Amino acid sequence: MKKSAKKELRKSKKRAQKNKNIKLTIKYLERKLKRAIEQKNKTDAQDIFKKLQKKIDKAAKTGVFKKNKASRKKSRWSRKINQL
Repeated sequence: MKKSAKKELRKSKKRAQKNKNIKLTIKYLERKLKRAIEQKNKTDAQDIFKKLQKKIDKAAKTGVFKKNKASRKKSRWSRKINQL
């Protein structure tokens, strides 16, 4: 195996781990938001949604999610919050 191939493998693993951490953070915030919506706590839901929206936008910008998926996630969560 060439030296450059080994380096690309290391980089690939590092990127995969970083992307996984971002996705886990987003899932955590989504669970938190879901709980707030179920408890009909609009102020908490809006605060969590702001944080979630920021994370989703950044994930789309860095290529963790495609922009349409990010847009769809934000749209669905905002619709649920507006129904409260």
